[in-house]
Amino acid sequence: MSHRTHLLGFPRIGAKRELKALLESHWKHELDEAALLQGAKALRQKHWLLQKGAGVALSPVGDFSLYDHVLDAQLLVGAVPPRFGFDAAALTTAQYFELARGNRDQPALEMTKWFDTNYHYLVPEWQADTAFAAQPQRLLAQVREARALGMAAKPVLLGPLSLLWLGKAKGAAFDKLALLPGLIAAYRELLAALRAEGVEWTQLDEPILALDLAPAWRDAFAPAYAELSPHAPKLLLATYFGGVAEHAAWLKALPVAGLHLDLVRAPEQLDAFAPGYPADKVLSAGVIDGRNIWRADLSALLQRLAPLAEQLGDRLWLAPSCSLLHCPFDAAAETALDAELKNWLAFAVQKLNELNTLQRGLAQGRAAIASELAGSDFAREQRRASPRSHDPAVARRLAELPEHADRRASAYPIRAEKQQAWLKLPPLPTTTIGSFPQTPAIRASRAAFKKGELAAADYQAAMEQEIELAIRRQEALGLDVLVHGEAERNDMVEYFGEQLAGFAFTQGGWVQSYGSRCVKPPLIYGDVSRPAAMTVSWARYAQSLSAKPVKGMLTGPVTILQWSFVRDDLPRSEVCRQIALALNDEVRDLEAAGIRVIQIDEPAIREGLPLKRGQRDGYLAWAGEAFRLSSHGVDDATQIHTHMCYSEFGDILPAIAALDADVITIETSRSDMALLADFGRFHYPNAIGPGVYDIHSPRVPTAQEIRALLRKALQVIPAERLWINPDCGLKTRGWPEVEAALAAMVAVGRELRQTLAHTA
Repeated sequence: MSHRTHLLGFPRIGAKRELKALLESHWKHELDEAALLQGAKALRQKHWLLQKGAGVALSPVGDFSLYDHVLDAQLLVGAVPPRFGFDAAALTTAQYFELARGNRDQPALEMTKWFDTNYHYLVPEWQADTAFAAQPQRLLAQVREARALGMAAKPVLLGPLSLLWLGKAKGAAFDKLALLPGLIAAYRELLAALRAEGVEWTQLDEPILALDLAPAWRDAFAPAYAELSPHAPKLLLATYFGGVAEHAAWLKALPVAGLHLDLVRAPEQLDAFAPGYPADKVLSAGVIDGRNIWRADLSALLQRLAPLAEQLGDRLWLAPSCSLLHCPFDAAAETALDAELKNWLAFAVQKLNELNTLQRGLAQGRAAIASELAGSDFAREQRRASPRSHDPAVARRLAELPEHADRRASAYPIRAEKQQAWLKLPPLPTTTIGSFPQTPAIRASRAAFKKGELAAADYQAAMEQEIELAIRRQEALGLDVLVHGEAERNDMVEYFGEQLAGFAFTQGGWVQSYGSRCVKPPLIYGDVSRPAAMTVSWARYAQSLSAKPVKGMLTGPVTILQWSFVRDDLPRSEVCRQIALALNDEVRDLEAAGIRVIQIDEPAIREGLPLKRGQRDGYLAWAGEAFRLSSHGVDDATQIHTHMCYSEFGDILPAIAALDADVITIETSRSDMALLADFGRFHYPNAIGPGVYDIHSPRVPTAQEIRALLRKALQVIPAERLWINPDCGLKTRGWPEVEAALAAMVAVGRELRQTLAHTA
């Protein structure tokens, strides 16, 4: 009996971030289009052959993207926003990147988080008259590529309901579902082309099924798939990131050839699907964790899968829970990692091997995989018993926290008055989010220091020189609250994790965040504490250079948690509280060093929100407590900022307000300040800095654009509580575009101050 193994998707950036190098060389005009496409093709084929060698029976095709798979899905159905003026049928590679990154005339497509991950997707734009037309050529070309290598290709497409739901309606209000008939017609044509090509199976991803869907959306699935199935290859409908047990009855009746379930995030849902599972359908069991890096418990999985295998026979397929896009590439490459800790890990390549082991165990019996089971059992027991995972002092500190330790001494209006008494800021104060360009010189100094090629004193001198440069340029631009620029930081989470106990780091554990942007999440394997100050000396030095206030910059506890690979032997809430107390030590030391404006960034707080509404209140309670714990005990006159970006906040504004930050800065420029309407309706009580230009695009905004956004902001936010700032940090940009954009921002701020003064 053979149980097929397959993947929902694979990391596309490559083992050594080859795709990043290709893209950035092309954008710098160092690599022409032909070389870019050939390099991407070679990387794609290398990944297919790796999967084939690991015994994967069906390899995904179409999961490899030059920028974003949701953008690719839009293009497959010819849905190019008309504001760009591009012909979907003749879209060039250059135009593809303009959709993602913007151009001289148009800002890029809005970007937001992919469900509760740290991946960012480009948001489709729908209008009432959006027309669809199938454009299958690129996908068919990849199918032929895979076949030429001897691969059994399984095209992967974002399903039509999820694609439609993930987009935003533009222009006059209309019901997005009105577009579904035209979209289904385009999908029908796409799937018919794949069938004509001889494709046996096609995967349609419908992750929105893990959400609380409105009845109209839920009821649209059956007729939509009834229309698609007769024209398509065998369809595997894939759900992930949560349970879909409430949909089990109608999903089992849906006219598709198979269903994929995420049995890592929601193992209990199998109880709703296994009884009476249709005899004509495949069940793909997502049992290998596609979102984390710990080795699977193969013995437990084999025992759990055995009855299902007996029931379904070869209709049981084995897979990761979701696309391996969210995992690093290969743990075997981590030659510098502690041997014991390394033995606990499984990256994407190791997960392929775990799938293969499970497949062989089910087919041939436990004896056939005895050595693999022994290795899995040993790693699990070693990790459970390791003293490096537990610090009694951390547990004591949490247990001894006084009641209401997470509350500020006074309410915001009292604090704001005390803060303004010493800050003496003008109306509409200007600031930035924290980071300034990470130039080649900065990266070279940091790399040399890490390799031991640069002495600590020389490294410190180099970083202080960069800090002074950032301070002087901000003063010249006329910004009101300065930042030190974060020259010393490699990544906003990695930098802190490297200095906190309980964290470990990899050499090549990169995952894609968006486009060519990759992050290397820390591994939280043990109890968290702060052995020594992490930012104080840099902040103190920066403040010594200017009479203007300089913000201390920290990454918040929820974001450190969300953007790390977190231990799975403790509740996430407890790990987050540990991080919060470690950060509180840093906040107190910054305050004592004279840094009285402190920003605790929480861009990931919305990202961590459970997909089901019924589970959200509990998460928001502990996430909010963790944020407040990180700043507990500070003086009323110390101003606490936080920053959030690229997420929708409208449905959790009470929880955002409950963070009680003195100032919140948020991303709003790509959405044309649409988010501020929610803040206005809610009457958000504290100060807000809505981003006035998109830092993820190289495009420099005009003063006219910034002015228009700020005028919208002033309609809903009182001037005395409105700050002016970019959308996010400026780390990825170059100094010329940064200075041009900030100069325009400051100039508009001064102009509006004069207008306000004249009106008053």
